[in-house]
Amino acid sequence: MMDNNQVSQCEALASGIREAVCIDTNRVYDSCADKDCLTDLRVYFTDKTQPAINEATSVKCRKVEIENAFIDVEEVPFNRGFYSVDITYFFCITLDVYSNPLNPPTCVNGLATFTKKCILYGSEGNVKVFSSEYTADEDDKQNLPAGTNPRAKVQCVDPVCLEAKLCAAPSCHECCCVPKCVRNRFDGTFTAVPAEKAVYVTLGLFTIIQLERDVQMLIPAYDFCMPEKECCCDTDDPCEVFKKIKFPVEEFFPPRSTDSDDSGCGCGCKH
Repeated sequence: MMDNNQVSQCEALASGIREAVCIDTNRVYDSCADKDCLTDLRVYFTDKTQPAINEATSVKCRKVEIENAFIDVEEVPFNRGFYSVDITYFFCITLDVYSNPLNPPTCVNGLATFTKKCILYGSEGNVKVFSSEYTADEDDKQNLPAGTNPRAKVQCVDPVCLEAKLCAAPSCHECCCVPKCVRNRFDGTFTAVPAEKAVYVTLGLFTIIQLERDVQMLIPAYDFCMPEKECCCDTDDPCEVFKKIKFPVEEFFPPRSTDSDDSGCGCGCKH
């Protein structure tokens, strides 16, 4: 009679599992999703774009992009296993600036920042991790050891601009400390820019924040994954390639909201 271990192996083989393998991967210990409304963020301009703002009569937000995000992870005192995640977002604000009703608007870029903090569980670890991975254009040395704090990962989409307004600049001079990697995105300098008018925006931001660690996990392995699709290199006849493209029905007939149906009034109510 086979023991339990042999039975489990036979069952695994019968279900298509070849073996159990150990992998080194990142495990998410804690995560959170946020929907933030960022009100009245000051938009900073360089010495080359601020003159257009000083002469403006109105502004309109064209788009907002997340230029960069700085993330810092620190252990929470007296609460073992928990860490504070400090995130500083740098937004590139693209505005249409109107100074004369007869002239087309001028497109300018400005910078806005926002700092956010959350506390997540990241477990504990007291090991130093060394790696022998090769670094390009340098001597083949071991990478510096990693610390014991978990890694934070932030996923976000470009914000929605809800409002942009033109106001008189505050009497006190506000300074915007911009790191070099962000400053290179803009033309000009942010230091000592005389401002007669200021722009404030309200943004809607969606984010997912995760804390993860390196772990070794035992997973079932079915087989090596061999691609079944053949590489298509036949590009001699562009019309034949075009015939294989599915007709974009959704572009001509936009889908209805999932909240409405034939029995309702199209506004979420049903009779």
